[in-house]
Parts: sequence; C-alpha cells; structure tokens
Amino acid sequence: MNLIRRLYRGETSFDFVGARRLWLTISAALVLVSLLALIVFGLNLSLDFRGGVAVEASNPAGASVADMRAALAPLGLDEAKIQELAGGADIRVQVGALTPSESEAFQKAVAEATGTTISEISLNEVGPTFGAQITNRALTALIVFLAAVVLFISWRLEWKMAVAGIAALFHDLVITFGIYALTRFEVTPATVIGVLTILGYSLYDTVVVFDKVKENVEELHTDRMTITELVNRSMNQVLMRSINTSLTSLLPVGSLLFVGSFLLGAQTLRDFALALFVGIAAGTYSSIAVASPILASWKEHEEEWARVRRRRDRGRGSRSETPASPTVTKQAPTRKSGATPRPPKKGRKR
Repeated sequence: MNLIRRLYRGETSFDFVGARRLWLTISAALVLVSLLALIVFGLNLSLDFRGGVAVEASNPAGASVADMRAALAPLGLDEAKIQELAGGADIRVQVGALTPSESEAFQKAVAEATGTTISEISLNEVGPTFGAQITNRALTALIVFLAAVVLFISWRLEWKMAVAGIAALFHDLVITFGIYALTRFEVTPATVIGVLTILGYSLYDTVVVFDKVKENVEELHTDRMTITELVNRSMNQVLMRSINTSLTSLLPVGSLLFVGSFLLGAQTLRDFALALFVGIAAGTYSSIAVASPILASWKEHEEEWARVRRRRDRGRGSRSETPASPTVTKQAPTRKSGATPRPPKKGRKR
C-alpha cells in the first residue's frame, strides 16, 4: 500500500534512464524478431490490398480444408486461402484475380464441395487496381500523420523530443506488424485504422513525459540536477498516470479481442482489436523504455548539460577526498591576542 500511495503522489525514485541498456536490449530483441518475422513470413494482406476473389458459403456437407483444396485442384487453384469459420459451419475461400468464366467455375466448385448452390454463396471481388489504391492511401495517411506529429512536437516542445517520439513510434509499428506476421492475422483496412489509433496512444504517453520534463527544466535550476535526473524525476511523477491510462484502455480492448473475436467468433473485430491491444501495450512500454532514455542520452551531450554533469562530478570528487597520511606538527602556544611573547628579563648583579 505504501508503494501505491507513493506512485499516486509521484514520490517514487525509479532509475529508468539508468537501466537504459536493459530497456534498449529488450527493445532491440523485439524489433529484430519482428523484422525476421516480416522477412520470413510476410504480412497476410487481405483481399482489399491484394485484389482477387473471395467467397463465403455455409458448409452443410462438412467439407474440410483438404476436401476444398482437392475440389479446387482441377481449376489450378491449389494456392487458394481456405478458412473454416464458426467451427466449420461456414467456409471462406480466397484466390487471386480471375476472369469472369474462371470466377463462375470457382464458385461452382465451392458450392458443390460445401453442398450449397451458387445463389447461396457470398461473393466479394476486388480488382488489383483498387487494392493498390488502398495501399497507397494507407501509406499516405501514415506519412501525413508522422509529419504532423514531428511539426507539432517541435513547435510545442523541442525537435529532439520529436525525433525521440518518432523513434518510439517506429518501434511500436515494427512490433505490431511483427505480431501480425507471426499470428498470420489478416491486415485489413480496419487494421490500418487501428494502427493510426495506437500511434495516438503511444504519442500521448510520450508527450506527457516530455511536457513534464520541460516543466521541470524551467522550474528547477540546471545547476542543481542533471538532465538524466530531471528525466527520471519527470517519469516518476507521471508514472501512475501512464499506468492508469494504459489499463483503462487495455481492459476493454482485451475484452474485444479475446471475448468478442475468439469466444464469440466475431472475426471482423479481431484484426482491429489485435492492432489496438499490441499497439497500446507497446506504446506504453516505448514511452518509458525507448523515448525517454533516448532523449536523456542525447541531451547529456549538449554543452549546457555536460557542464552540469562535470560540475556535479567534481563536487562528488571533492567531498570524497580524504588525506592519505595526515601529519601532526607541534606549534608553540600562542596568546589569544596573537602577539609574540617577550623573553624574560635578566636580573642585575649587585
């Protein structure tokens, strides 16, 4: 209870910046694994990005994935993406772009394998041009968002804070897409919306910390604290606010992901909820373990803060110095007035 009370009052003294090697090692490992997953597995892009034909049909015949693949083999569609939905009650098949005659034959094969008719099949067809437009728009939205963030933080706070915040954003993006590559969840337009949303959450935590750093720098004289101490102080002061914000966001998003999509089978929510859940968690971590340590390490090399560091180091060194072998010298007693005593007068001989 004492720790919780101190957290709420901002009275903790955790050395976040001092543990930056540990934080950055963990972040580098997560980013490396995510990049390897993206290179090896790639993103599972949805029909909206790749273009092609997708059909969904009920499955009264109980056809399995192997049965469906065997039914599509004569059409040369061995690489079709087949998914069982609602525990096998429905089935979804996605292939690349097809001509009208090939699309009709494809729908007929799916209907025969599942025991339904073509009229009962749900068809979704997207051309490759439309998919390229969706991809370009998503990238454009991301670039515009990042540019606006850099300009705003540079104007409101400092350009070095903007760069540190962008580094944390890329950290969150790589990890989020790495999770998508590992889990093989589809990247849909809803995923792009979720990614833009989590970038806002990540920036919120980072800007809160940086704004507190700026406030402490203005209020506290630079001769009294180094930039590392100021950043640590600021992070401890807003730590509970970041924890509360993250928990109140993760709990409903976690319910949406695990209860709504996995237990209740709401597949359309899964892609959006996964991006939110992973991104909020990574954004909270990066604001503490990536953005703030980068800012502190960068500003330590500025002349003003380097001078404060040298002055503090000299002060500690002078206090710790003790004479190696003190010598004691005897001095003649002196009067309080400081005058030299006169020699005694010699008596006269009679």
